[in-house]
Amino acid sequence: MDSAKTPQHPGPGAAVAAGPASTRFLAGRKALVTGAASGIGRACAEGFAAAGAEVYVVDRAAEAAKEVAGAIGGIAVVADLSEAEAVDALPDDADIVVNNAGLQHIAPVHEFPPDRFTLIQRVMVEAPFRILRRTLPHMYAGAWGRVVNISSVHGLRASAYKSAYVTAKHALEGLSKVVALEGAAHGVTSNCLNPGYVRTPLVERQIADQARAHGIPAADVLDQVFLERTAIKRLIEPVEVAEAALWLCAERSACLTGSSIPLDGGWTAH
Repeated sequence: MDSAKTPQHPGPGAAVAAGPASTRFLAGRKALVTGAASGIGRACAEGFAAAGAEVYVVDRAAEAAKEVAGAIGGIAVVADLSEAEAVDALPDDADIVVNNAGLQHIAPVHEFPPDRFTLIQRVMVEAPFRILRRTLPHMYAGAWGRVVNISSVHGLRASAYKSAYVTAKHALEGLSKVVALEGAAHGVTSNCLNPGYVRTPLVERQIADQARAHGIPAADVLDQVFLERTAIKRLIEPVEVAEAALWLCAERSACLTGSSIPLDGGWTAH
């Protein structure tokens, strides 16, 4: 995905060390991060651990989850979020929940496999609901909690060929707002982060499908699809999303709840 005309953001280590994580302001807190073995989830797990939190590294990729947990001193929790029983067995004592896990499928609506549509809703809507249903009582009891939902610009806008993903992200936005209203009296905030295309394995795996759906060469997907609607012509780095998630968990952002924060390079400015 690298492009000669795509400027690079500083690497995760330098960015996190220079940010709020260096103050260890989350010492004593527990954070549960889904999809934490790679991409945005891994960057969040690393950032929250650097900020002092004990991190549950939740992912279905067992070895990768264990590697991340070992590197940050966290706890690997191997779970397939498409299975309700696995979700309901996740830890319920998190003070912070980062709902990040997701998957993608590219196809026009009339060709979209119904089972794939259902799977995406289970992982990206039902699983966050089940996780919050389990963890909110603990947050309420402690009169403090932070819910950070990694939504997408597609929670605010639509794109062709992504019916399941757009539907799921719009649903996550609604869930986040309801939790914000219910949790306010208990010291719990709930917000969405809405990044555009981030340099992650999920995005990289879309290249061939996007090229096929749009009828263009794979080499043109970056400029003609991923960056076509953005003012800033580069992919977002995972650590940039993680830094925003950390900021949402600081006391100085305690009055921000029920919001959707675009990290989209100007996509939604149109």
